[in-house]
Amino acid sequence: MNLELRKIADWAQKNKLKFNENKLKGMLISRRKRKEKKELEIYLNNKILEQVTKIKQLGIIFDSKMTFRDHVNYVEEKHTKLIFSLSKSANMTW
Repeated sequence: MNLELRKIADWAQKNKLKFNENKLKGMLISRRKRKEKKELEIYLNNKILEQVTKIKQLGIIFDSKMTFRDHVNYVEEKHTKLIFSLSKSANMTW
């Protein structure tokens, strides 16, 4: 992974682009139960990237096991709040 990220960083530098290492995060995605260490040491521009267990991209929450439980809970909570606020306003006007 580090070798491929080095290639991407070199390409970006040649094309006058820069990645913000503070905003980038790494996540190991696997459904297997591993006995080896789960911490990754991924570097970009000689800085180690933060490792997370879930990440939100384009409004979808991905977790390391790809179960989407966190996303379903997030959407459920969001819509529950919306339903309560709509029912509250409907009671006031009806």
